[in-house]
This record gives sequence, structure tokens and C-alpha cells, in this order.
Amino acid sequence: MNTSSATLQADLAYQKVILGSVSRTFALTIPLLPEALEKVVGNAYLLCRIVDTIEDAPDLSPPTKQALSQLFLDSVMGKITAEEFIRPCLAALNTHSNPSELDLIEHTPAVLRILHACSPKDQEAVNQCVSIMSLGMSRFHTKQSTEGLSDLAEFEEYCYVVAGVVGELLTNLFGNHSSHFAQCMRSHESLSVGFGQALQMTNILKDSSEDRARGVSWKPSKMSQIDLLNIAYRKLIEACNYILIIPKEEVGIRRFCFLAFGLAALTLNTIAQKASAKKISEPKLTRKVVWGVYGFTKLAAHSNLLVKLFFYLSSQDLRKLAKSSYKTPS
Repeated sequence: MNTSSATLQADLAYQKVILGSVSRTFALTIPLLPEALEKVVGNAYLLCRIVDTIEDAPDLSPPTKQALSQLFLDSVMGKITAEEFIRPCLAALNTHSNPSELDLIEHTPAVLRILHACSPKDQEAVNQCVSIMSLGMSRFHTKQSTEGLSDLAEFEEYCYVVAGVVGELLTNLFGNHSSHFAQCMRSHESLSVGFGQALQMTNILKDSSEDRARGVSWKPSKMSQIDLLNIAYRKLIEACNYILIIPKEEVGIRRFCFLAFGLAALTLNTIAQKASAKKISEPKLTRKVVWGVYGFTKLAAHSNLLVKLFFYLSSQDLRKLAKSSYKTPS
């Protein structure tokens, strides 16, 4: 697909602006990456965000969500035009309350033009991720209820198709752009899934009240909050080990991963404080804390010791909760 330089620059400008509108966190983390990776990772995030928008829409029936997810996947794969997805999607989301997400869907052609301007290997990695996510989420559309998921295995599968696969995508993209990264990560690829799942489990625990308000729970129905915090903590350990393997000369990649990981660790620790009744507080981090972690990434990118120290200090309550209540989930 040929795209003029002027069109591509306009598309990239749009991508940067809309990224800040649909995600404050990733609008901070993605620009930390080298320019070529910033382009493709930002693009992949927006494509995944469209899938998320369909999944999270409370007014859509499961069959409608499945149909729209398939149309979107077909448009990404080039089987249909983007307009053939956009029209029915915007019609179905006519009561959707987030104008930025609707604007993103309307600009699907621009997002796809950027994808098609990426290298074939990057396109293949993004297509694989979007395919797994779209098809995987479609399996869970019929499971949306206040009762939650049936068991731990289903919970981990959901976290995989929503975010574990994104960890795999990032590892593939980073490896495409850094042979040293690919070499260091060889035989440790499974940690990338834990990295993605840790972030998703944090979101599920943080947003559980909002999800319940719209009639959805992604928690296993027979597992306690403390059990889930223990599982999320073990995934955070995998995420930390993932970061420690990243070559120190890949400063942007390390800062990107550490910022997402650090915010997740602090959020889970706050939830653990509430679960252990030490104090009642909102799991949402303050702007001051977020920017503090952002600044710390400049140091942590160059030191595995600082990464380990941050994790140790930022997860004290989470770690104590895990030690005091550990049991193998049934």
C-alpha cells in the first residue's frame, strides 16, 4: 500500500494526538521508545484500543460485539475496506459516551495506513496480536456477567488474550528492532506473557467497581481478592525479571517497560493495603506519584539494582499479604 509522505506525516500527527486522548498512561510510556518503535507500538496500541472499545461497550449484545470484532479483524487483514467496518461500528455505538474512542474508530483508515507503512515483520507481529485478541475476546463476549469467570484457568486465559498477547507482541517488535534484545530474550519469551498479564490483572483489580457497575466482572467467581492479589504479585515478579533481561543500552525499551511495571506495582500495593485493612484509599495513583516514577525511569534504565530496589520498596504490603495468606488457589 503506497502512502504519500504528507499523508503519512498527517496520520502520525493524528496518532500522537489521539493516543493522548484515549490513554494517559501509554501517552507517557510510548514516547520513551526509539522513534521507529514509538510509531509501531503506538499504532498497535490504537488498534488494540479499538478492540477494547467494542468489548467494553455496555449497550452492545454479545452477538453484535462478535460481529463487529470480526469486521474489524477483516479490515486489519485487508479482507474488507475500513469503511465497511466503520459504518456499522459507529451505528452500533451511537450512544457511546467517549468521543475520543469514536473519533479513533472513525480514523481507522489513518491507523491502518501507518501500520502498512511499517516493515513486513512488524506488520506480521501486529496482525498476529490483533487476530489473537479479537478472536479471543469474542470467546469471552458471552461470558460477561456480574458472576465473574468460572475459575483461575479461565481468568488467566482472559488475561492472556487481552494483555499477555500484547507482551508477546512487544517482545517481537523489540526483537525486530534490536538483535541484542532478541538474543538476550531468547528462551525467556514466556516472561513477556507474565509482563502483559501483570498489567491486565492490575487493571481488573483496580477497575472492579466500575466493571461491576456496568454489569461485568472479570474475576474468577470463587476466588477472593487476596488470592487474586497473590497471583498478580507473582506475575509482577515475572514482569520484573523480564525488565532485568532487557539490555541496558536499550534505554528507551527499559524505560517504557519499567514505567508500566512501576505504576502497576504501586497500584497493586495500594489495593493490598486496602485488602489488609491497613488504610482505605483509592487505587488510582496521583499525578505526583506518576511523574515521580516517570523521572525515576531515567535512573532505573541503567541499573538492575535500582529496578530490584524499587520493586522491593513499592510492593511491601503486597509482599506481606502474599506471605501471610499464601495458598495454592483451587
